[in-house]
Amino acid sequence: MPSHQNTGRGSGPRPLDGITVVSLEHAVAAPFCTRQLADLGARVIKVERPGAGDFARGYDQRVLGQSSHFTWINRSKESLALDLKQPLALQALMQLLGEADVLVQNLAPGAAARMGLSFEALRVQFPRLIVCDISGYGADGPYRDKKAYDLLIQSEAGFLSITGTPETPSKAGISVADIAAGMYAYTNILSALLLRGRTGEGSHIDVSMLEALGEWMGYPMYYAHDGAPPPPRTGASHASIYPYGPFVAGDGGTVMLGLQNEREWQAFCDKVLERPELARDARFDSNAQRNRNRDALQAEILLIFGALTAGQVVQRLDAAGIANAHVNDMAGLWAHPQLEARQRWRTVNTPAGDVQALLPPGLNSAFDYRMDAVPAVGEHTARILASLGLSGEQIDAVMNHGKVAD
Repeated sequence: MPSHQNTGRGSGPRPLDGITVVSLEHAVAAPFCTRQLADLGARVIKVERPGAGDFARGYDQRVLGQSSHFTWINRSKESLALDLKQPLALQALMQLLGEADVLVQNLAPGAAARMGLSFEALRVQFPRLIVCDISGYGADGPYRDKKAYDLLIQSEAGFLSITGTPETPSKAGISVADIAAGMYAYTNILSALLLRGRTGEGSHIDVSMLEALGEWMGYPMYYAHDGAPPPPRTGASHASIYPYGPFVAGDGGTVMLGLQNEREWQAFCDKVLERPELARDARFDSNAQRNRNRDALQAEILLIFGALTAGQVVQRLDAAGIANAHVNDMAGLWAHPQLEARQRWRTVNTPAGDVQALLPPGLNSAFDYRMDAVPAVGEHTARILASLGLSGEQIDAVMNHGKVAD
């Protein structure tokens, strides 16, 4: 596991220094969005339920007894534990919004509006506030009130229909619908901040998981345009380019390779397969033909690879300039030499101790990313409430979910 820490490339101000984000968030989509904002310097105040907090804290105990999901997407935040059914707690939240730039929420459909936290209600008091609602299906339409989890959206968006083997549709191994929605929320918030800088007014952002993943499904949708057959499920192989995918060598090792054009196909036949005549075979002389006759071509490739080790196949591919990759597991990613060489690891504190974390993608010469601690539930509640001017008695009442004594 990596142990060193990148010292950063820049020491200047971060792009979102001075921006305050309040987030009524749980699970993945909204926390993933707000962590990106925190990475860029924003102060992110995560409002959690007193006691258990964000239910994603309980998904598993894989990181020093803490949840893997939660550790990943909640660093650099402050945790404010509020029971928003209590009037004093809701009053404190409204006071906090008066100092905030952005409100993000992914509560159950309609829950924020019932507490008076809709954009329409808030814009009267806070005209500069940007409100971002993240939901499964959006703020209107016949699916508005349906519950939405990542796997359900993968299904609704057609993702399962093109992922897996011919026999078995498969979900993605990560929460792609949540991540897609979180990223579109993040970029929309950045755009809204730029717009507010020009107009002086906040705006409403309505991000749907279905629409976010639907955008990512653009290629297969167009592939099936006007009733055409959709891309087939081809496991780890490409659905429309061949050869492009995993191939087993004689020692049992798997090599991932990809061809993109006819020049590479010629080099593959000449230098990797050492069968130059295959490049001129009518069954294989264009990508459309190779894709149509992939079973026959696969047999030719596996026959030759079967006499080689995976290392020898990679050597031939590299010599021919053919793209290839290791089929890594998680241990391989933790130990990836490229991430090590580029010093992509930082140490982040959690309530249970230090863990390693990848820097956000993208190096910027002007600033270093914020990589602060993962908070405990309610860790910052007393300090935040005190900063709002609440008395000690009021703070005790909020933190104990009771009423102020007469």
